[in-house]
Amino acid sequence: MIPFNRASFDGHELEYLTEAVRGGHVSGNGPFTKRAESLLDQAQGTGRTLLTTSCTHALELAAALLELTPGDEVVVPAYSFVSCAAAFATRGAVPRFVDVREDTLNLCPTLTEAAIGPRTRAICLVHYAGVGAAPAQFVDLAKRYGLRLIEDNAHGLGGTYRDRLLGTFGDLTTLSFHETKNVTCGEGGALQVNSIELLERAEILREKGTDRSRFLRGQVEKYTWVDIGSSWVLSDLLAGVLVGQLERFDSIQARRATIWERYDEELADWARRNGVRAPSIPSECTHTSHLYHLRMDTRGTRDRFIRHLRERGVLAVFHYQPLHLSAMGTRFGGRPGQHPVSEDAGDTLVRLPLFTALSDHEIDQVIDAVRSFSA
Repeated sequence: MIPFNRASFDGHELEYLTEAVRGGHVSGNGPFTKRAESLLDQAQGTGRTLLTTSCTHALELAAALLELTPGDEVVVPAYSFVSCAAAFATRGAVPRFVDVREDTLNLCPTLTEAAIGPRTRAICLVHYAGVGAAPAQFVDLAKRYGLRLIEDNAHGLGGTYRDRLLGTFGDLTTLSFHETKNVTCGEGGALQVNSIELLERAEILREKGTDRSRFLRGQVEKYTWVDIGSSWVLSDLLAGVLVGQLERFDSIQARRATIWERYDEELADWARRNGVRAPSIPSECTHTSHLYHLRMDTRGTRDRFIRHLRERGVLAVFHYQPLHLSAMGTRFGGRPGQHPVSEDAGDTLVRLPLFTALSDHEIDQVIDAVRSFSA
């Protein structure tokens, strides 16, 4: 069975992991943490990176930085991972679900503006599949309405919009290094602080509400509890693995792009004949080849397609279910028919296997399995 995802560690990842163990610093903020954060700072060219234990925790840290209070609203895509809404709900805020665009499945700017009200405090956009969500339009909305902008860039590290890197538009950006992401350390994430006035407090909140970061820099004689916070610091063991991945970033991206392009080229005719929607990449975007998805006409066809591939040794999977229709989403006013594009994607979208170690033979097997299906 060809899996949907398989992490590969073909560089210095295991060497660095061993080095961290032998060096004796296995908790957070060690040598590999500093190296990983520096590599990410250099790659983005703006702001400051703080490693966290997950993208979820990076979003929770962002929510805490915004000092949200009960009843405040944050605009989020209805088609997204649960953390995109839950991180703000944990602060007492109300996630304001907005539908996504038909072409990219990214948050719709027009519908976002219509959803902005007197209690709106922030917009959280997601660059779905590593395709830019027209972030310049959301920068304009945030400025006009006095809102904070958060980029959930879990899929988009290295992608661009109008030749500008994703993750450099918002006040705050979150990253994921989960095993399904292009670059992984198993579990991990980061908060990139582009609005530097938020940085000192972000360090405090990440360090359990203490000024430990200032202490380690020699700025204070001792550290103590100064604010709210939690334990959001990534272990240096995992940071070592992450450094090994980041050093191979270009080769990882190149291999994924090769796989993505083969799917797109060799499945194009089949998709047209069967009325299947392939990914749409706007001309102003360069994407990250994070995932390759197909959208069927109905949920029944989608389920039949997944079974067909499994019978031929290929594990393909669906993706997000609409947040507004979840048990929690309905508590915030979600109801069927409210966000039709998100609901259709939840019923019809399938992701094909796409990972760096996928061999040419396995790619052939996936393509042959797909082409043998009739919608």
